[in-house]
Amino acid sequence: MEASPHVLVVDDHRDIREPLARYLEKHDVRVTAVDSSAAARRALRKAAVDLVVLDIMMPGEDGLLLCRHLRETTRIPVILLTAMAEDTDRIVGLEVGADDYVTKPFNPRELLARIKAVIRRTQSLPPDREPRSAGMYRFDRWSLDTSRRELVDEAGVVTPLSTGEFRLLVVLLERPGMVLSRDQLLDLTRGRRAAPFDRAVDNQVSRLRRKIERDPRSPKLITTVWGGGYRFTGKVERE
Repeated sequence: MEASPHVLVVDDHRDIREPLARYLEKHDVRVTAVDSSAAARRALRKAAVDLVVLDIMMPGEDGLLLCRHLRETTRIPVILLTAMAEDTDRIVGLEVGADDYVTKPFNPRELLARIKAVIRRTQSLPPDREPRSAGMYRFDRWSLDTSRRELVDEAGVVTPLSTGEFRLLVVLLERPGMVLSRDQLLDLTRGRRAAPFDRAVDNQVSRLRRKIERDPRSPKLITTVWGGGYRFTGKVERE
């Protein structure tokens, strides 16, 4: 990273928050450290932040609620701090859109490495061509109503989509012609963090192809770019 990233650390425990802030600052990271979600919201209004390190268990508004708010209103990546035994919190955190998680007690060197990795990955994402909003996409023989989350063919028959399939389709329709890597698709759809050699995106693409392609064995809408990822090659009209 050429410029020092600005990281917001949110943890109600001073003995975690302050030593972590000092460690990150020693490694060329600008840090704002706060003790609550309310203070985090104020800090976010005052300055641009590249990433949030967020404790889950806090009094008042907890980290999961703040993470959900950040995902709904911003593209700021989030790394959750979780208790070692709380598997459910980690799973829910990834489901609401966290980019990664680190369990307590943690090694600050590992957390720094994860911060840099997440920032590199998210900053490489292609920008939206236009602001997201509810609307209608038309492609091939399909219409996708994003306000109703309905995929309808030319005969008026609705094809049900899972949440993951819907998010993936919208991401592709927003960026026709762009090659999107698996990591980029995972970040843009805000699914769970990918493990090495994760096949989650490939499986999601396969299921979506079976629903929208005339011949899923020879896809013409979602094409594979070998060594690169996937590209939506169909003509897209938006209303």
